[in-house]
Amino acid sequence: MHPMLTTAVKAARKAGSIITRASSDLDRLTIHRKHRADFVSEVDVAAEQAIIRILREAYPGHSFHAEESGKSATESEHVWIIDPLDGTTNFLHGFPQYCVSIALKHKGVMQQAVIYDPNRNELFTATRGAGAFLNDRRIRVSATDRFEDALIGTGFPFRELDRFDEYLRMFASVAKQTAGVRRPGAAALDLAWVAAGRVDGFWEMGLSPWDMAAGVLLVREAGGLVGDFAGEEGWLESGRVVAANSKLFSTLLAAINAR
Repeated sequence: MHPMLTTAVKAARKAGSIITRASSDLDRLTIHRKHRADFVSEVDVAAEQAIIRILREAYPGHSFHAEESGKSATESEHVWIIDPLDGTTNFLHGFPQYCVSIALKHKGVMQQAVIYDPNRNELFTATRGAGAFLNDRRIRVSATDRFEDALIGTGFPFRELDRFDEYLRMFASVAKQTAGVRRPGAAALDLAWVAAGRVDGFWEMGLSPWDMAAGVLLVREAGGLVGDFAGEEGWLESGRVVAANSKLFSTLLAAINAR
């Protein structure tokens, strides 16, 4: 394992232990509402601080782009993109579908990815050019080639409610053509599950870079395709992402763009 990935895994596991400890005492947590249906708890903050502390100790020259603390004042060639707890709303309800997501970008290119699911003790990792792994076992996207057989993941655009009608049109289009649509509630984990072949594809809009960065590298290293809603590279900027195995990618793209 690449030394930077090893450090990121250590940070993700530390954050996971903070989250798991807090999950048994949910009613005592301090929670703030950032926006409608968008929450931050003291756990998000503590987990993020633990991640940054471990990474900064190992790589003092690197910069950070994290959900709760924002961007570092100084930008270096190495940028760690961090979501300390993706699926906070799930976590706060005791709904066991959430994860820690850490990615490293070097000179604008995603190089390392870790997604850790503390509920299942599942560690998804990828290094650019070296494949994707789940608990040290190589993973691949699914081999499903018929859209009517496909199980597709998604997420509702809770931050962009003005886009809800547009989204519902996409949802109807995909739901009518496939074996099913699932909405577990943590985009980073949804992308990891595309990489592991548990869902055949995934789409969502209104996402932030830290929701996507690690998951996109995982999908690509597992042999899948990722794009924005035009099938291009603008997902990080637009917050709109489509991921699937190579056989279904263009069909899923067409389904969400159907008028």
